Amino acid sequence: MIALKDILVVAPMLVLLVASLIPVMIKVFNSNREPAPFVTIAYSILGLVAAGFLTASMSGAKQTAFSDALVLDGMGVWGTYLILGSAAFAMMMAYDHVDTFKRLFSEKCFLMMGSVIGMLILLLSNDLIVTFLGIETMSLCIYILIAMSREEILSKEAAFKYFVLGSFASAIFLYGIAMIYGTVGSTQIPAITAKVGELLTNKNHLFYFGIGMLILGFAFKVSIFPFHFWTPDVYQGSPTPITAFMATAVKAATFIAMLRVFQSAGYQAEPKLMSALSWLAVMTMTVGNTAAILQKNFKRVLAYSSVAHSGYIMIGLIAAAFGDNYDSAAIIVLFYLFSYTVMTLGSFALIGILEKKVGVGLNVDDLKGLAKKHPVLAAALAVILFSLAGVPPTLGFFGKFSLFGVAIEQDLYWLAFWGVLNSVVSVYYYLRPVVVIYMTDSEETSDELVATGGLAKATLVFTAALTVIIGLVSSPLLEMVRAAVLSRH
Repeated sequence: MIALKDILVVAPMLVLLVASLIPVMIKVFNSNREPAPFVTIAYSILGLVAAGFLTASMSGAKQTAFSDALVLDGMGVWGTYLILGSAAFAMMMAYDHVDTFKRLFSEKCFLMMGSVIGMLILLLSNDLIVTFLGIETMSLCIYILIAMSREEILSKEAAFKYFVLGSFASAIFLYGIAMIYGTVGSTQIPAITAKVGELLTNKNHLFYFGIGMLILGFAFKVSIFPFHFWTPDVYQGSPTPITAFMATAVKAATFIAMLRVFQSAGYQAEPKLMSALSWLAVMTMTVGNTAAILQKNFKRVLAYSSVAHSGYIMIGLIAAAFGDNYDSAAIIVLFYLFSYTVMTLGSFALIGILEKKVGVGLNVDDLKGLAKKHPVLAAALAVILFSLAGVPPTLGFFGKFSLFGVAIEQDLYWLAFWGVLNSVVSVYYYLRPVVVIYMTDSEETSDELVATGGLAKATLVFTAALTVIIGLVSSPLLEMVRAAVLSRH
């Protein structure tokens, strides 16, 4: 029987559902005429803010719902804030973007809100079946969002490719759940993590296959090598606001779900599993950074950058699962997810501002002369790129410093070495746009170079400012994350 505490835990999701339905219902009862985009985004943002306040009101003590299928703890609260913030900024970008503004805007916001609900289910999940439902709810909405682009070729290819490969990944994930259930007798994550050490020590091959398939399913969603090949094509073919949403919110929700699954000291019983995950992290970082150097399209550069950052985050995940201090590593993973989200939203906001026509991408060379024509936008992008490269005293520097530091604390020296080495390699393609902006001129006029977009510009400037401010005073944010993670006990 459903209790009041169950309703309270899912109340933010119910608010998001209602807020997403209002613009669509206005359209239905208004002879299918699209409501003013301002009305649609106002309801959507209000819904996100209300969901955030509801989540804040329930923060503190750990709560479970629906027979422990969902758990709302500090990690879930922090992840909820991160996803709601990502969705809000992505919608602000969509309001201004040439590919998402006006036409079917209410439906696009509805699907984005639906995807957010799936993400919240995913990161609050305490049962693998519920985890699967969250992944599917999140993914199905994004498949449709990509296909709804006005661009007729790349977007359709991206949607089809993401759908087909995502279906295979979901099937593999589901097979993994079935195998784990066959060995543990439960799909609840606490029951599984309690038996991990015993099953790995006894070399239970069915469990090996199950956990391996589970990792493969997660790896596809966060673009871990060799399951990253869809990423550049899908990111390039999607409308830029949707790409920003995918690159941030999807990654945050999935990595937090992975943190829950790997919340057991029992994984230390199988060093070969740690070795395999470590090599996946190294290859992901290396392939992402190397491929990014070769790209001309700015969105593809950021796509491979996103792949590389998944490798960095994997370092923290490995430290959490196989190290002696899960909480310390989990804190750094959440902190890094926040820094990555802020920087990525800002960089994609700049692309959205400069894109002029549907289907016409932005190359790195198109940034020529931006510093003279729009110095504020150029400076904001430069700050974000410096932060992505890990230049002090930006937020990105402290994120990487903390991540590699926790790896060293857990004696993962070679992973930290590969992380630092790849960070050095990434400096080339992060600073290349800065060189183009400040050291070359363009014959284009200012109006041709930059389109209008007040909310997107505000997103860019705000994220750049946040990158510097939190970079200078990162301790309070780290303490907030630490309190959130420790409150789960």
